[in-house]
Amino acid sequence: MIAAVIFLLGGVVGVSSGLLGLMLSGVERLMLGYIENPKDPSPYQVVAWRRVASVVGGSVFAAIIWWLLRTKTTKVPSVKKAVAGERMPVWQTTVHVLLQIFIVGSGSSIGREVAPREFGAMLGQRFSQLIHLSDEKDSKIIVAVAAAAGLAGVYDAPLAGAFFAVEILLADVGIETVAMALGTSAVSAYVASMIRGRGTFYGMAAMGKSVIPTLSLTLFAFLAGIICGIAGALFRKGSQWAEGNKPKGTGILWMMPLAALATGIVAIWLPQVMGNGRSVAQYAFAATAGQGNTLVPILLALLVAKAVLTLATIRSGASGGVLQPGISIGATLGALLGFVWMIISPADTVTACALVGASALLAASQQAPLMAMCLVMELTRAPMAFFVPVGVGVAVSALVSQGFLGFVSRSQRKKQKAVV
Repeated sequence: MIAAVIFLLGGVVGVSSGLLGLMLSGVERLMLGYIENPKDPSPYQVVAWRRVASVVGGSVFAAIIWWLLRTKTTKVPSVKKAVAGERMPVWQTTVHVLLQIFIVGSGSSIGREVAPREFGAMLGQRFSQLIHLSDEKDSKIIVAVAAAAGLAGVYDAPLAGAFFAVEILLADVGIETVAMALGTSAVSAYVASMIRGRGTFYGMAAMGKSVIPTLSLTLFAFLAGIICGIAGALFRKGSQWAEGNKPKGTGILWMMPLAALATGIVAIWLPQVMGNGRSVAQYAFAATAGQGNTLVPILLALLVAKAVLTLATIRSGASGGVLQPGISIGATLGALLGFVWMIISPADTVTACALVGASALLAASQQAPLMAMCLVMELTRAPMAFFVPVGVGVAVSALVSQGFLGFVSRSQRKKQKAVV
C-alpha cells in the first residue's frame, strides 16, 4: 500500500499539479498577454487598462460561478476537513480548483497553492475508496499526503510538501507518516516538473557570489525574527478574520469585483501586487544596498498594498492561499530591515535579509517552522549554508508569534468574560 501511495498516487497528483501550472500560464497569456518568470514576474509591460480589465473581468466571472457552487450545489470542504473525513465532491471540487487558478492568473491578489492541495486531497479520497481502505487512520494519512503532494508538485518543493503534511495536517512524526509524505511529495514534484518544466522560482542573483552567511546575518535573523513573528501573527489573525467573514449569499457578486477593482487601480502604479505575490517577493530579493533611497518607499507601499489587498480578496469571497502572499510580505519586510542593517553590517546583503524575512514571517503566519523554512529555501535554491540564519529567524519568529497569539487570545477571553 505504501508503494502504491508513493508512486501511483504521487504520480497522479504530480500530473494534476503540473497541468494546473500550465493552466496558470495559459490564463496569464490569455488575460494579460504575458507569462510570469523570475526575470519578468509582473506585468510591467502590460498597459494599465488591460491590468484593470483582466483582474475585474476574471473576478466577475469567478464570483458568479462560486455563488452558484456555494448556494446551489454540494459545498467543497477545506483540506483539513477532508483529512478529517468530510467528502470532497468530484466535479464541484474540480470547478472550485480551476476557479482559484483562474483568478490568480487574471491578477487577483491571492495564493494559488490551495488549489493543488484540494485536488490532491480529493484524489487521495478516491484512491482510498479504490483500494477499499477501511481503516480510518490510514485513510486520513493518505488524504493528507496527497494534499501535501499537491503543494510539492506546484512548487517543486518536496521537503515543504512533506512537512506540510506532518506539521499542519497530521501533527504526526511517525516513521510511516514521514516516509509516505516525503516519498509522495518527491514523486509528485518530479512528475510535475517534467510537465511544466524545471527552474528556480525566485532569482537570487543579487545575493552575489557569497555562499557563506556572516555571523552578523545570524544576529540579524534573531532580531528580525522578533519583528517578523509579530507581523506574521497579525497577518495570520487578519487572514482568519477575512476567511471567517466571507459573504454567505449574493454579497460575493459585488464584493469580489470591488476587491478586484481596488487591485487593478493599485496595479496601475504597482503592477507587482497582481497575482500570488511572486513579483513582490522577487522585487525584494533583487534589491541591493545602493538602491535604498529609491526602493524603500516602493517596498513600503508594496508591503502595505499586498497585505491589504490579499485580505480584501479573501474577505470578498475568493478562495485561495496565503503562502505566497506571506512570503512576499516577509521578503519585503526583511528587505526593509536589511537596508537599516546594512548601515551596521555592510558585509551582508539586502537579498539575504529578505530571505530571512520571507522564511520567518511565513513560519509565524502558518505556525509551521519546518515547512516555512524548507519552502522558501527550495523556491529560492539558496545555498545550504543559509539554513543557519534562516533557521534562527524561523525559530525566533515561530516562538514569538505563538506567544503573541496566545496573549491576544487570553486578552479576548478576558474581555468576553468582563462583558458577560
